[in-house]
Amino acid sequence: MDDKELIEKITREVMAKLSEGKPAAAAADKKPETPPATGMVPSDIASYIDHTLLKAEATAEQIDKLCDEAAAYHFASVCVNTSWTARCAKRLRGTGVKVAVVVGFPLGAMSGRSKGFEARHAIEEGAGEIDMVINIGALKSGDLKTVEEDIKHVVRVCGRNVVLKVIIETALLTDEEKVTACRIAKDAGADFVKTSTGFSSAGAKAEDVALMRRVVGPKMGVKAAGGVRSFQDAVAMINAGANRLGTSSGVAIVTGSASSAAY
Repeated sequence: MDDKELIEKITREVMAKLSEGKPAAAAADKKPETPPATGMVPSDIASYIDHTLLKAEATAEQIDKLCDEAAAYHFASVCVNTSWTARCAKRLRGTGVKVAVVVGFPLGAMSGRSKGFEARHAIEEGAGEIDMVINIGALKSGDLKTVEEDIKHVVRVCGRNVVLKVIIETALLTDEEKVTACRIAKDAGADFVKTSTGFSSAGAKAEDVALMRRVVGPKMGVKAAGGVRSFQDAVAMINAGANRLGTSSGVAIVTGSASSAAY
């Protein structure tokens, strides 16, 4: 079966399963720090959430609140820009909540060495997870070697103890490019593939999550991010195969309150 046939088959299956309210796939994570998806609505949905604040105008007070909420609701991590790494690590010490930071964000257009340097500095300051953006232009140019080397620069820095999520920015890719990006990330040694930065033309879609899950298999993580604002959104992504959710609406998701968060 070629990539086009695979994509068509997966799309048919996931849309049928989502319309029936059934899980599209089960997920198991490579590293035990991240809870695996069960293919059902989880009772501990908070543990799937990367509580996120990536706006340029985010203040220290807002970052502190993000950390306090993450600790209170037992989210998997906070996800912030690298300048906030040390502050978050200090505030979250002893809570069990990890610090995830974005690298090469949001365009992914800087060099792989630059991404590696940014990731290394963040890890030294306390980051336990790295969410990096791939070189999207290289992928769309067919320069797959550059895409792989770009990821490997950060893989080498992360080693075995720091979780690496690779953002492929699905809104900018064809289905064939999504398949290629997922395969490269897996072959390069990443722990997760992630749908979106939340700063492009669209965010996560259940059919993209399902496609990514089918491509990477059951042992690699899939993170849905961008536009996950409600409990229903979260369940749809988990049922499609996500075992991590990036959202600034984490509190709204676990409490059922209304939210107008953008990410």
